[in-house]
Amino acid sequence: MKKLLIISGAIAMFATCSFAADGSTLYKKCIACHGAKAEKKFNNKVGPLNMLSKEDIVSSLKGYKDGSVNKYAMGAMMKPVAKPLSDDDMNAVAEYIQTLK
Repeated sequence: MKKLLIISGAIAMFATCSFAADGSTLYKKCIACHGAKAEKKFNNKVGPLNMLSKEDIVSSLKGYKDGSVNKYAMGAMMKPVAKPLSDDDMNAVAEYIQTLK
């Protein structure tokens, strides 16, 4: 019984780690517009993402997702990108972007 509990715990821990949001993988969808290092200005309006705080990035993504944000008239473009992201995904992407500074 003790071995079963240990094995079950190990499997649960592995599953949690395996499904954790990976910011670098998620960010690959953003590279075309925002650059590999989040350094690009998009459309000469949207500044580099690597200059924003984690909180600003997460807040913007949540706003694009729920339709309450339309910065620089990018709402229609960003909503389909943000819609499938969970809160954990948004945090992971924002944390990853912070490493690109």
